Amino acid sequence: MTTPPARLRTVAVLLAGGTGTRVGLQIPKQLLKIAGKAIVDHTLAVLNSAPEVDEILVLMTPGFTRDVERIVAAGGYTKVTAVLDGGATRTETTRLALDTLQDEDCNVLLHDAVRPLLSHRIIRECVNALHRYEAVDVAIPSADTIIVVDGELIEDIPDRARLRRGQTPQGFRASTLRRAYALATQDPTFTGTGIDDCSVVLRYLPDVPITFVEGSEQNMKVTHPVDVFIADKLFQLASASVRRPATAAQYAEQLRGRVAVVFGGSYGIGADIVELLRGFGAQTFSYSRSQTGTHIENPEHVEAALAQAYRAAGRIDFVVNTAGLLRTGALTETDEKTLEEVVRVNYLAPVTIARQSIRYLQETRGHLLLFTSSSYTRGRAGYSLYSSTKAAVVNLMQALADEWAPLGVRVCCVNPERTATPMRLQAFGEEHPDSLLSSRAVALTSVDVLLSEVTGQVIDVRQFDPTMTAGALGAEAQAELIEKSIAAAELDAEAEAARQHATP
Repeated sequence: MTTPPARLRTVAVLLAGGTGTRVGLQIPKQLLKIAGKAIVDHTLAVLNSAPEVDEILVLMTPGFTRDVERIVAAGGYTKVTAVLDGGATRTETTRLALDTLQDEDCNVLLHDAVRPLLSHRIIRECVNALHRYEAVDVAIPSADTIIVVDGELIEDIPDRARLRRGQTPQGFRASTLRRAYALATQDPTFTGTGIDDCSVVLRYLPDVPITFVEGSEQNMKVTHPVDVFIADKLFQLASASVRRPATAAQYAEQLRGRVAVVFGGSYGIGADIVELLRGFGAQTFSYSRSQTGTHIENPEHVEAALAQAYRAAGRIDFVVNTAGLLRTGALTETDEKTLEEVVRVNYLAPVTIARQSIRYLQETRGHLLLFTSSSYTRGRAGYSLYSSTKAAVVNLMQALADEWAPLGVRVCCVNPERTATPMRLQAFGEEHPDSLLSSRAVALTSVDVLLSEVTGQVIDVRQFDPTMTAGALGAEAQAELIEKSIAAAELDAEAEAARQHATP
């Protein structure tokens, strides 16, 4: 362990040389899209936004560097200084990165491009560890018993308490890693296949201590077909807790100068979204059948509404559609008029809104927010039309997030639990209030999603989220805190206005 200079630059090297054969692809797996973006895009976003990272080098599968260069340009990843061809093995790719850095001594973080759920916490702790150590790994405890085999027989069963599963990034002082590789190249038995960079340091510089920081189960590597599905679900869970401003003032700061159009804004969740956005200072236009005579299933009505808002405000940042029809009953007993109306309002209308909105949203790199229902995951008796149209909206959202990602336009769906709305009251009558979410809590989460960078995701809103840590607040409690913050801010504004009025 040595003492480094006061401030070494930190260069993140993104190891993106995989081929994708194990997930059954003809393209490198890091270009596979999950949650609306290529896997490497997600990973770059994390590294580029980490305060501890000064520079990013990408070592990509030969023949695909242009694809990554386009992703870098579209994502505005300003810390990326080069996208280069990677090597045939992990260690060969690391050597190429060290050659690019030449003789400079810096902190180097080597990270698998196909670990897109890397957290800023892990990055920060790796860089902090490099203040005291020359090498650091990321690891998590092994939940499984590990066995050592020799042919068909078990040779040893190590104590699981001492075992860890390695992840990335692996961090090094560049000079230390160079010394290890210099010795490795002189070893005729060194092949560089099936080992990582900590293994190289451990083998050739045994006197150099290697520390580790705690990784996370979410920091998984997308390797097999099932990993693609799991990673997508993990992104959905991560998106379910989008970052929430702490006070009304912070909402107001982020919404200052923004313009929103809300379809279905006359009652329920839509009305609450309108009220919140306006309360936070966003110029908000509300359209509905009862309020403005706007039928969202009519393309001409949607076009006229958006054009009116654009003429009045000069821009549109957010388009929200909360309108929907809940009709229950057996499909065989549903008349043709009801069937057509439900399909037009619940599915064709969101299609129309999307088609009409994109010309405005691409100007502002804005956000289209749609609504689904928990019934989209599994059709239920009596809900065949409602469930299937809401499932179609989810698929629409995911496809549009893919299509519009190059334009910088985000698309998401909010999926609230059973919510106290007039539509639900009409369909089911009175229900115990403690069993329902308030529409205000759903509206607040919707505003959070609009302000986030999330795209291509279904964001669940629940009273009690089983993924929350102990002490975390549910949607209702969070909404209550913000309501108190808004009320306090209004009182402060009134007091300040009275004070100024009283000042001679």
